[in-house]
Amino acid sequence: MSNTEASRARARAAAVMVLLLAAPACRQDMFNQPKVKPLARSDFFDDEMAARPPVEGTVARGELRADRIFFTGIGPDGKFVAALPVSLTRALLLRGRERFDIFCSPCHGRVGDGRGMIVERGFKEPPSFHIDRLRTQPIGYFFDVVTSGFGQMSSYAAQVPPADRWAIAAYIRALQMSQHAPLQEVPARDREAIEKVRSQADGAEGGSAPPAEARR
Repeated sequence: MSNTEASRARARAAAVMVLLLAAPACRQDMFNQPKVKPLARSDFFDDEMAARPPVEGTVARGELRADRIFFTGIGPDGKFVAALPVSLTRALLLRGRERFDIFCSPCHGRVGDGRGMIVERGFKEPPSFHIDRLRTQPIGYFFDVVTSGFGQMSSYAAQVPPADRWAIAAYIRALQMSQHAPLQEVPARDREAIEKVRSQADGAEGGSAPPAEARR
């Protein structure tokens, strides 16, 4: 037998060996087995329904969403709630400011005027939170927008849990109040600081500042 014939024989033997080794991998194993598909018919159960009701005491995966208002922002009447369903505390507002600065300010700006960083990069300017249409919206509306998205804004439900959505909604309301609060509602100490800044601004423009009573 020549060397060429010997090489061909070895090649054929190797090919046969590979096929023999690969043959077991072609078995279906558990692929072809008795099973049911969701909502399909099944002869195993008397009612012929493959989908079975959960057994008594079954706990849903994730959070138990028994509080509809907290998880949707919608009341029994089907409208957005006007009252915050959690306690309004300083800690809540601080948390809301932190989350707002992370997730909202790139588009809406740090003060909610719609002049965030994306606008400086040429993207469309979102509406200001200080326009009448948004100032009159109930607080549940802002929770729903964070949850579901609105217009070009995508849903943030995956990034922001419900508790943080309410914190953000509360902080948005605080931003709105900060831009439209009557001067007489400002604490006396802060009012004096505001008057001082206004006087300095008026003086910088070259005119004498009128008395505070006259400006009110």
